Amino acid sequence: MTGKKILIVDDEPNIVLSLDYLVRRKGFVPLIARNGMEALSVANEHTPDLIILDIMMPDIDGYDVCQTIKSNPKFSHTKIIFLSAKSRPEDISKGLSMGADKYVTKPFSTKQLLVEIIELL
Repeated sequence: MTGKKILIVDDEPNIVLSLDYLVRRKGFVPLIARNGMEALSVANEHTPDLIILDIMMPDIDGYDVCQTIKSNPKFSHTKIIFLSAKSRPEDISKGLSMGADKYVTKPFSTKQLLVEIIELL
């Protein structure tokens, strides 16, 4: 499992730092993007195995990033976990209907997020 590439997409620096540390400590290769446009660029360049994706971002939101990734055969193996403060049942349902494999709400447990990552990879 080590060496798998995980793209972390979030516009909050503290979350990016903590997730970078979490995945690096477990032997994954972290990739970082701070908005939707950057996420698509990094994904196209590195073809990540999994994407941890925020929804509310300044340019392209996570829903659009998820749809773009899931509609491209190049990313057929790429798993997506939405990590969002949007916690209403309809938000979770929308995220999963967009093609996300998991939906984790903020605030989150790093231990639980790691379980979700390992399950998908």
